Amino acid sequence: MSATPIRRLFDDAYFDRYYRDPRTRVGDEPSARKQGRFIAAYLDWLDIPVRRIVDLGCGLGRLREPLLEAFEKASYTGVDRSEYLCREYGWVCSCAADFRSGLRFDLVICNDVLQYLDDEQAQGSLENMANLCQGALFFDALTLDDWQSVCDRSLTDDHCHLREGRWYRRRLEPAFIAVGGGMFISRRADIPIYELMRASK
Repeated sequence: MSATPIRRLFDDAYFDRYYRDPRTRVGDEPSARKQGRFIAAYLDWLDIPVRRIVDLGCGLGRLREPLLEAFEKASYTGVDRSEYLCREYGWVCSCAADFRSGLRFDLVICNDVLQYLDDEQAQGSLENMANLCQGALFFDALTLDDWQSVCDRSLTDDHCHLREGRWYRRRLEPAFIAVGGGMFISRRADIPIYELMRASK
């Protein structure tokens, strides 16, 4: 695990390589739609109303459409530090650690972002998510175990900080209850979660 800040140019070429080109991309729109439907179904089952969504490090914003289809009255705020994407899609130009809002959000998303940040930045991002969230967090980041055992290394960006999953879990636990599938429920939401629904530590 490196403590050196990673300077990744999130430009058109980066998103072509990892998100648009069928030969090299790590994800596509159909998989994003499935992910969006999963998030929506899980929150619906937990009876968590969603009116405000913020997507931190939203990239191409592929979760926007399926989530707004599911939550018709919700607003979606896309946040990304890529100036290219902010010009192209109209996102708020900020990052997971620095984005501020006068309102809390029912759904906070931070998907495959924090592995690009050093420890201090990642810690600040997790603290900011806890402050922004009043309902649920959908969170994922590439971990050391993912790199060693799960992901396709020929497609996955290796220019990142590979931490153990427990590094993230320890920092999420004070503010969130893990319920599996990348879903974390804010403790301030005061939603009863049965023991076997909680993800094991």
